[in-house]
Amino acid sequence: MENLKTEFAGLKLRNPIIIGSCGRTAKAQNNKILEDAGAGAIVLKSMFEENILMQVQGMSDDSFHTEAADYMHGYLRSNMLQEYLELIRASKRMCTIPIIASINCYSAGEWADFASQIEQAGADALELNVMSIRTSKDYRDGEFEQEHIDILSSVRKSVRIPIIVKLGSNLSNPVSLAERLHAYGAAGVVLFNRFYQTDIDIEKMEYASGSVFSNESDLCTPLRWAGIVSASVRNLDVAVSGGVHDGAAVIKSILAGASAVEVCSAIYLNGEKWIGDALEQVSQWQERHGFGSVSEYCGRMNAGTAENASRLERTQFLKYFEMHR
Repeated sequence: MENLKTEFAGLKLRNPIIIGSCGRTAKAQNNKILEDAGAGAIVLKSMFEENILMQVQGMSDDSFHTEAADYMHGYLRSNMLQEYLELIRASKRMCTIPIIASINCYSAGEWADFASQIEQAGADALELNVMSIRTSKDYRDGEFEQEHIDILSSVRKSVRIPIIVKLGSNLSNPVSLAERLHAYGAAGVVLFNRFYQTDIDIEKMEYASGSVFSNESDLCTPLRWAGIVSASVRNLDVAVSGGVHDGAAVIKSILAGASAVEVCSAIYLNGEKWIGDALEQVSQWQERHGFGSVSEYCGRMNAGTAENASRLERTQFLKYFEMHR
């Protein structure tokens, strides 16, 4: 499907479907299967900063000396990083499509050094996932956004490969942050990360996990912001994540201004055959509407016009409820 080629964060993709970071992408063999099924690129399962810290804490007790704790932290970190670097190397040996490494972090820490090793291992790009919420009463406006900048700035100094920042939806102004990220060297942003879903078991009166998978209605939020960000922050590529469950959702995302989409839930729910089915939908739609390439309609419905901006930037509750009397 030559007409489905696109470019995201400097990466040339054979189509807009990127498999997002998940358990399926933690093995090189799985990544080869996903490539053969038609994926345009793959984001490896994230290396979690908090996992390293939790393992250290789980192996320590009150009698653990600081020196010993530091040693265990260093040992576990080194071991986990080496395993991750081997995942990159193995995936690159088996796959021809872009392989994107992923770090889930909440502090600048030593990730700059690790990013350099990721680049040397052969990753085509690096996705930074800064995912947390702020609950302190002492929180100062802008602190969370500044953490994104600090982490990106630290990593950007040590690598030449494209850096992608995956954002959470808990931002007061994604446009402003996207503009600053672009200024500090981000090649693209992904809108948005999916938080752990909280639920309560009312019989046991215990917290439980909510739905693990996204659903079609989740597309609304990233679709809106893709339309706004792509029109406001030029030269910064945008990808949509969350709620992409069929080819129509891929088309909508591109029309809104996304160069690509990241997909996880649809693969878990339907298997890798979903990729080919979705791509066929996109290809047939393009043919029906006379588009020869993805670039011809990418951003066609973003906030670049006054009419589209009005639709995307206003809540329009009155008009909505008039339609549902």
